[in-house]
Amino acid sequence: MKYILALDQGTTSSRAIIFDHAGGIRSVAQKELRQIYPRPGWVEQDGLEIWSSQLEVAIEAIRLAGLTAANIAAIGITNQRETTLVWNRRSGQPVHNAIVWQDRRTAATCDLLKAEGVEELFREKTGLLLDPYFSGTKLAWILDHVPDARRRAEEGELLFGTVDSWLLWNLTGGRRHLSDVSNASRTLLLNIHTGAWDEDLLKILRVPASMLPEVSLSSAIYGETAFGLFSQPIPVAGMAGDQQAALFGQRCTRPGMVKNTYGTGCFMLMHTGETLPVSRNRLLTTVAWRIGDKIEYALEGSVFVAGAAIQWLRDGLGIIGSVAEVEHLAASVPDSGGVYLVPAFTGLGAPHWDPYASGTIIGITRGTTAAHIARATLESIAFQTVDLVRAMEDDAGIILPELRTDGGASVNNLLMQIQADLLGVPVIRSGISETTALGAAFLAGLAVGYWRGNDDPVASRQEDRTFIPAMEPSCLEELRRGWDRALLRAKEWNEPPEV
Repeated sequence: MKYILALDQGTTSSRAIIFDHAGGIRSVAQKELRQIYPRPGWVEQDGLEIWSSQLEVAIEAIRLAGLTAANIAAIGITNQRETTLVWNRRSGQPVHNAIVWQDRRTAATCDLLKAEGVEELFREKTGLLLDPYFSGTKLAWILDHVPDARRRAEEGELLFGTVDSWLLWNLTGGRRHLSDVSNASRTLLLNIHTGAWDEDLLKILRVPASMLPEVSLSSAIYGETAFGLFSQPIPVAGMAGDQQAALFGQRCTRPGMVKNTYGTGCFMLMHTGETLPVSRNRLLTTVAWRIGDKIEYALEGSVFVAGAAIQWLRDGLGIIGSVAEVEHLAASVPDSGGVYLVPAFTGLGAPHWDPYASGTIIGITRGTTAAHIARATLESIAFQTVDLVRAMEDDAGIILPELRTDGGASVNNLLMQIQADLLGVPVIRSGISETTALGAAFLAGLAVGYWRGNDDPVASRQEDRTFIPAMEPSCLEELRRGWDRALLRAKEWNEPPEV
């Protein structure tokens, strides 16, 4: 029998999952990824560790499933998106640590570009706002701050890529330097109308075109794995950014369909078909995927810190021993006791877009316990999602009748119930939490004929549980007012740094 291997390279871990033809999971392997914090607001990772950990879990997943490379029909890649790498095209050595999507070091650069009046040009061409979240200013920072990097880039020695490009380049032994259009659309360098790199934007950010990967389809055979990585070559045949892959995995393939993924961050996407939506509420227009000659788009809202806030309770405060413990601790109190946590550890994303916001806990009294802080943390994830839903409803002119959810943090029943209560609509949890990896697998499987057309994995249509709102409207309104007040205190807390 044949299977599809999905490589899910996320912010906090590298994972590999093997799917069968019904969309069932045959095996999973995972390895945590080290986070590097050189300064407040800076987040980096070791590019070589990203690659080695991803290869390690891919080999392990095949072994755990009792398979060999001969059983793998294709590999699909999904990844943390805006994380930026630059490496030597000959040696394959990164010239600097990967700068992670959460990193805020280029906030002042974005301010300068806004002052120069070019934000509307970027918005029109890329669908994005000028924010340090995206790859373009990260790439410019590396060229400006790594000794001799700009000269070497201009002479053709260096390559740029987001994590999809980096993994594909290594998987193929340096033979293929490609990025799929969904990842490329997150760089501030791609014209989403044409699907090509934009010369005007490259000029503004002073990025040599020779560094850039070829922009490719989201479902296509890009090449085969290099000799020696596996027991025999395997086609690499699908790539998509993690949130677009989750949208595809949830089978949100018709305009108006919405999913929300609860991972390190929280990401809500509405499929808009071949129409490029324009947001009045500072949401993003992004490429969903390109299959064949058709580019499809999505409206997106991004929360920077969701599941990462729970990890902070474990690693930073030490009030839980594992992420799974937060549900029991938070459920031990009936409410948060007036405590609000705004997890703006790396600024605030949509619809606020405040890179200078700071993490804030407010409402603490002598009666506040670790349980209240744990519950406030879960509520903060749900409140941020409510902010996205309201902005998206206003942009689309609709009221969402339900919210479909997936992602690692969605397994938390209390979080999903809080989400339903604060939204006031049913929250439907996917029957498979691995929809991101499933989307990558499906894209790869389509390219090699493992699946055809609408012959999609049945697992992606299964529902696990529906959470029904149960909160009194008066309580909901009081909580909402408190959240809005806490947001005001968190915003614009930090002083803009010098460029």
